[in-house]
Amino acid sequence: MKKQDDESRQGMNYLTTNPQRALTLWLPLSGFLFVLLFPFYWMIVTTIKPDAELLQRDGNPFWVSHPTFAHIHKLLFDTAYVDWVWNTVLISVSATFISLFCSVLAAYAIERLRFRGSRYIGAGIFLAYLVPPSILFIPLATMVFKFGLFDTRLALILTYPTFLIPFCTWLLMGYFKSIPYELEECATIDGATRLQILRRIVLPLAVPGLISAGIFAFTLSGNEFIYALTFISSSEVKTVPIGVVTELVEGDVYHWGSLMAGALLGSLPVAILYSFFVEYYVSGLTGAVKE
Repeated sequence: MKKQDDESRQGMNYLTTNPQRALTLWLPLSGFLFVLLFPFYWMIVTTIKPDAELLQRDGNPFWVSHPTFAHIHKLLFDTAYVDWVWNTVLISVSATFISLFCSVLAAYAIERLRFRGSRYIGAGIFLAYLVPPSILFIPLATMVFKFGLFDTRLALILTYPTFLIPFCTWLLMGYFKSIPYELEECATIDGATRLQILRRIVLPLAVPGLISAGIFAFTLSGNEFIYALTFISSSEVKTVPIGVVTELVEGDVYHWGSLMAGALLGSLPVAILYSFFVEYYVSGLTGAVKE
């Protein structure tokens, strides 16, 4: 045992000296942080840069000489951006809760009830996620028009689960598999029903998986473009991705400052959300791939 400890210490010696640590740790980490944070820096620079500096060819494109908040003012007061944000949050949260509810029931049934063909059904559900939205939106558009849901938030709330449920179900199937089945057997012996087992045992243990699936579903629905562009036409009902693109691009005129301001204000809340739940997010992913 002592020999193994000595070998372990020797194996980590490459991190003891500063030059080696800088080469093996800080240099790759700095490159990763640069690639990760540069888009946010570019959005900030473009947001506060006046039009004169945006359109000039000389000068430093990575710096702002005369910062301005005119683009943010145009976005917030000359467009319906606040309504777009509210629509995005409402639609994303509603679609996420609907998708998680259906996914929990489907994933638990496939993994725990052990009926014939459950494996094939699980694979089929995941394959449904791989179907491109550009193929699905045509029949979905027909249904939306027939039910009178066109140009309403309900159209997106009901269509987003078509691609959220398959992915969330696949993710939760892997996480439910990692929960020991003996816990459910003991609860069954004590007289608990399947619904009680799911509500009192499985779901509390699957909180990291639920949070991970919820973050994915919220992000996917908040960034969705094709369905929102097809089913929504009124400005006051649009979501942020559609409103920013359609209202701030006038023919061949691109309001780059306001476009970047909308992208920045729309992406920061999601980045903050990921940072708060990163531990649950990683735990949910590791449980999903666990065999």
